Amino acid sequence: MKYVLVDSHDYINTKVELASDVGISGATTYFKGVKRMPKDEEFDKLWRVMTEEQYLTQYTVSLQNKQHEWWKEEKEITDSELEY
Repeated sequence: MKYVLVDSHDYINTKVELASDVGISGATTYFKGVKRMPKDEEFDKLWRVMTEEQYLTQYTVSLQNKQHEWWKEEKEITDSELEY
C-alpha cells in the first residue's frame, strides 16, 4: 500500500510503498525515521501521514468545494493600477 507524508500546506512531501499490514502507525514510524524527528509532538505539528488513496479523495473533495473567484482578483489589480 502507498503512504504519503503531507505537509501543513497539503502537499505531498514523500511517498513510500509499504506492506498493507503496516498501517498508518507503521508508516508514521517509518516517516519519523526518515525525518529524524524523535519527538511525536514536533512531527505531528509539521506532518500528516495517510494512504495515497485517502489523500487523493480528500484533495479532490477540497478542490470541488473551493470556488476560485478570479474576477475579484482581477478587479483589485485593475483598481489599484487606476489609482496611479
